[in-house]
Amino acid sequence: MWAVKLNQKNIYKQLKTVIDPETGIDLVGMGLFYDVRADEGKVFIKMTLTSPGCPLVDLFLDQIRESLGVFVGLDTKRDVEIEITFDPPWVPDMISEEAKAELGID
Repeated sequence: MWAVKLNQKNIYKQLKTVIDPETGIDLVGMGLFYDVRADEGKVFIKMTLTSPGCPLVDLFLDQIRESLGVFVGLDTKRDVEIEITFDPPWVPDMISEEAKAELGID
């Protein structure tokens, strides 16, 4: 196994592998992450969902943790803190231009 350096760029790269099954777009492209950082071997993520009652929240949290499993020595249950917030609330303008093109949104 290759050692993957734990930094913001590589965390975002891994988060791009988490796909919203309803849209087929990755969560980064959907604009769901407000803050992502690594500090002293731990990962901190502040994110939102498209709606407060999103039924996929547990799936997303599991897939986020699973995606970060490439980082050697990172215990994804202990060393990954995920905060979900709705302040500010998600709006479609947060979708990346690339994802908007995939969805056919202008």
